[in-house]
Amino acid sequence: MSVVIVLEGAVPGRFPVVVSPLAELAACLHVLTEHAHHADRAPWAEEVIRTAPPAFRAGLRRFAPLWTALRWRGFYTGLEGTGGGGTAPAPTLTRLPLDQFAELTAYSCASGYHGFTFDRLRHEPDQAAALRHAASGLPEPHLGLAEDLLRDPEALRADVLGFLDLCRPVFFGALWAETEPFLTRAAHRVRQRLADDGPAAALLSLSPSSARLAESGGGPLRVIFDKVHHAVITPLRTPVLLIPTRFGAPHLVVKNEPGLPAVVHFPVDTRVVGVTLARRRMLALTDPRRVRLCRLIARQSMTTADLADRLSMTRPQVSRHLRTLRDLGLVRVERHGRYVHYGLDLAAVEDIGRDVATALQF
Repeated sequence: MSVVIVLEGAVPGRFPVVVSPLAELAACLHVLTEHAHHADRAPWAEEVIRTAPPAFRAGLRRFAPLWTALRWRGFYTGLEGTGGGGTAPAPTLTRLPLDQFAELTAYSCASGYHGFTFDRLRHEPDQAAALRHAASGLPEPHLGLAEDLLRDPEALRADVLGFLDLCRPVFFGALWAETEPFLTRAAHRVRQRLADDGPAAALLSLSPSSARLAESGGGPLRVIFDKVHHAVITPLRTPVLLIPTRFGAPHLVVKNEPGLPAVVHFPVDTRVVGVTLARRRMLALTDPRRVRLCRLIARQSMTTADLADRLSMTRPQVSRHLRTLRDLGLVRVERHGRYVHYGLDLAAVEDIGRDVATALQF
């Protein structure tokens, strides 16, 4: 599956770059709820939760579907303009029509768009039944939030806004003061890349591990992001808002709801990790002879001759295995006079699991 951005006729002006506190708040709330998936942020998340008041912890559980699998569209600019600064919920959320609030929230409760129509959720019993059915198949609190939405969407909207307001004194006010300059600099770099190199280069730079350029059969140039859902975005018809995130790494989030500007919420300064490289490294270690070789050089660096003797292999055979491991960045080479010693790069081996997890989250 992939998200395709068709670049035919698209000029840099179709890609406004926006720094959004609400989008960054969504990323932070995702980490707070799913900090097991964000090991580098886990200590921060655990400390925030430990010191937060009970009302915040309750809201974090109750509203989790808004920022876990399917990020709520209300967090992103472009509903009524491009949003603003500050650390409280943007005025656009308070002005969001109740029917649109219900529709967008229903998609998050159902954790998907495909096959669902919630544009008249408050007025069509069939749409309400479809929401209940979809949410009942998901873990809590999806169904609970869906029931709150169906029972009293206006009260739920007030509760959501109240929780977002609470985030500011609990953790987000201080965090945003530190993060905003960082994201402002990142946005400036993307704007400069758009102006200097054009949309294709700028979009590819947003996620080097998951983006590629494609042109086939004389068709239009396209940037393709490897995602778990499919969408085709045409900037010539609708602008694409580019929003940098610090706490959202490694996720690249693409929002493409009908009638709203598309959004690419991209991570800043994340490690470049390719799932192909991680897979090749794992496959390399399925060969039992290569595993035995790795066990030897994990203890101490050895020469090709030493390894051949210990493994009952020829030197050319050992050399081929070492070359494979070296090309994958798993072996380090040390020269001592006329001898060449090979050692296992344990840090690279330890990174395999983390790289796979990171690559699968783009």
